Amino acid sequence: MKQGIDYVGVSVGAMIFNDKDELFLSKRSQNAKNERGTWECPGGSIELGETLEEAIKREIQEEYGVEIELLEQFPAANHIIPAEHQYWVATTFIARLKPGQTPKIMEPEKCDAIGWFGIDNLPQPLSLITQLDLKTYEKNRKS
Repeated sequence: MKQGIDYVGVSVGAMIFNDKDELFLSKRSQNAKNERGTWECPGGSIELGETLEEAIKREIQEEYGVEIELLEQFPAANHIIPAEHQYWVATTFIARLKPGQTPKIMEPEKCDAIGWFGIDNLPQPLSLITQLDLKTYEKNRKS
């Protein structure tokens, strides 16, 4: 049985900002589980026994070789991908890199590119969950 397909998957993501308030995004490869070729705030699946916080820190370390500091957590969101018949419940954290760290692609089979982007100048297309995260982020900034 496959998570997100045969049963609802649980995932975490991180909106990682640098000192210039640019957002770190990664481009999903053609080998990704879903939404191939889209840009996203990185993350991944939670493993049995992990907290949400442990999972996102592990995912970012494994995939980009950096440690992050978690600043805020968004409420859970429905990450429904109708075209791929997938359903995930996702939560996203606002985060910053710990000092002196530079992300690099550690799992090239999952990620085609990475970069820092101004919030008003993001690459396209964006993954569905990243689109939802950006709406939540903007809503919270206006509050």
